[in-house]
Amino acid sequence: MPEAKMPTEKAAKEQSAEAPEPAGVSIRVHERQHDHDAHPDQEDEHGHERNNIEIFDLVRIAVTAIVASLVWFRVWEPFPQVSVIGIAGVLFSGWPIFHEAFENLRERRMTMELSMTIALLAALGIGEFFTALIITAFVLAAEVLEGLTVGRGRRAIGDLLDMLPHSAWIVKAGSPPTAVPVGELLPGDRVLIRPGTRIPVDGHVLSGNSSVEEAAITGESLPQDKLPGSRVFAGTLNQTGALEVAVESLGRDTTFGRIVEAVEKAEQTRAPIQRLADRLAGYLVYFALGSAALTLLITHNLRSTISVVIVAGACGIAAGTPLAILGAIGRAARQGAIIKGGIYLEQLAKIDTVLLDKTGTLTYGKPLVASIDPAYGYGADELLEIAAAAERNSEHPLALAVIAAAREKKLAIEEPSSFAYTPGKGVHAIVDGHPLVAGNAALLEEAGVSFPAMTTAAGTRVLIARDGRFAGAIQIAEQVREGAIEAVRELRELGLQIELLTGDTEASANAVAERLGIRQVSSGLLPGKKSARVDELRRLGRTIAMVGDGINDAPALARANVGVAMGSGTEVAHASANVLLIGNDLRKFAATVRTARWCRTVILQNFYGTLAVDALGIVLAAMGIINPLLAAFVHVSSELTFILNSTRLLPRSSRRAHLS
Repeated sequence: MPEAKMPTEKAAKEQSAEAPEPAGVSIRVHERQHDHDAHPDQEDEHGHERNNIEIFDLVRIAVTAIVASLVWFRVWEPFPQVSVIGIAGVLFSGWPIFHEAFENLRERRMTMELSMTIALLAALGIGEFFTALIITAFVLAAEVLEGLTVGRGRRAIGDLLDMLPHSAWIVKAGSPPTAVPVGELLPGDRVLIRPGTRIPVDGHVLSGNSSVEEAAITGESLPQDKLPGSRVFAGTLNQTGALEVAVESLGRDTTFGRIVEAVEKAEQTRAPIQRLADRLAGYLVYFALGSAALTLLITHNLRSTISVVIVAGACGIAAGTPLAILGAIGRAARQGAIIKGGIYLEQLAKIDTVLLDKTGTLTYGKPLVASIDPAYGYGADELLEIAAAAERNSEHPLALAVIAAAREKKLAIEEPSSFAYTPGKGVHAIVDGHPLVAGNAALLEEAGVSFPAMTTAAGTRVLIARDGRFAGAIQIAEQVREGAIEAVRELRELGLQIELLTGDTEASANAVAERLGIRQVSSGLLPGKKSARVDELRRLGRTIAMVGDGINDAPALARANVGVAMGSGTEVAHASANVLLIGNDLRKFAATVRTARWCRTVILQNFYGTLAVDALGIVLAAMGIINPLLAAFVHVSSELTFILNSTRLLPRSSRRAHLS
């Protein structure tokens, strides 16, 4: 079956036609041998994870079915006790099974192929030629279907590559845009993004405006408006207008490149639960053979013994577990989070405590005007205009917040004729002949200005006086990031304990925590104290996820079970983290935790389901209730059921693309 690809627009295809691979971005689709103790880089010799059906596989199945019909109707049987056609058919069609069993035996590895070979030879030995052929057909069909299913999972991740253009239109002064391979671009180059094409680089918009569909990269369901200064991501789709973009990063340094790298790491590294799956699969083979020996010893019934060997299947665990992990990492990437390996996906499913940095993670990191409380005789805009004029020549963050609010309202900000700054208190200014004071309570008291008692409020209050009289107060506070309140609520609904860690003052930390509904707060922490807090909680048996964005968060990110970095964070934070959020929406982290837990649930369903089916099947087979044919059907159907269960984790858009 030809490999399905995600449909892209005609313009996008034209843009990428006959161009080399994107620089620095590749993905290796590793194939694993159908050996439950195999290493991840071993190749599959009979198609468990192949992307296409080989014609010879279908020929083998067809030949097996034809030979089984000939044996059933006894078309040509020169020897009464031995079916020559049947033996020839089993040897021809079952050759892949026998060959792999022999190789595994030489390497002293216990696999399902080895147990199946024993069952087939035993069936031939007792004259069950038709049964042996049908079992062979079942096994071959299962191999093909399983290969298609697992290969589809790998293609769903590999299809990410189709979203990255191979060429770009470079813009140079004095010449029209020229199409060049993406590999020839350099940071700082300017590229033209035409409507209906995919963006080949990470960068920021220099000119133009458009809507860009970012669902495949950031998880945003609606197209995002892009204006000069906006960030754009490689692999996203420009919809309506032309954009001129300054190149910031290429290839593996793009957000898209990091997604591909995360998938590669997931392919190359094995999570503890995956190693457990391999061991459990091997133990099941030993258990099946031991049960068969016990059945033969007690019942002396060779048919029941063969049924016991055949009925036990462990491929649903061995193949379903890596498929579930791969699907979950791909789903998380589509939701806007890059998980750097299956081991961190597994840890993320186990976390019980989330530590959140404040500045840059929960807040935007800059103060904004929260409220304006004018005194009698003044309006809100008038008070803001007075305060902005007084603060016009100040570089203090609170002053800049006041000035930004006035400019946003398009208020006139007059130039002061006199200006004086008192560190830690505020400013004195004269504007249009009126003396102004803007600062804290201590400054107004020094100026002899009386003012009413103020209630306690979150943030910082700037008091304003004009002509020696109190004019009002402006409340300034950190702006909580969009979605932060919902994210904290979602994390709490997941049963997680949440704690705020910050180097800021207790008052500032408590103000933000109160707005977000976070009860546990640790403030005034230097970077070493943050990592010490992580160590303390881990010693208490907690499984910790630390979410941060700055250099000061890097030690804590590295010490946590799972370090999570915000997309706007520093390179140091990105390097120290195990999970990288694309963008700065903390709700993506909550969605990623849900995906990790879902993945673990699916894997455990496969574990317990396989154990239950195998145990019940072995008992029924030993009692003679299940014959070899029915045992083969149970074996194949149970394995495919658990593998299909793992495919539920594949990103929906990829599944729709394959269906189309």
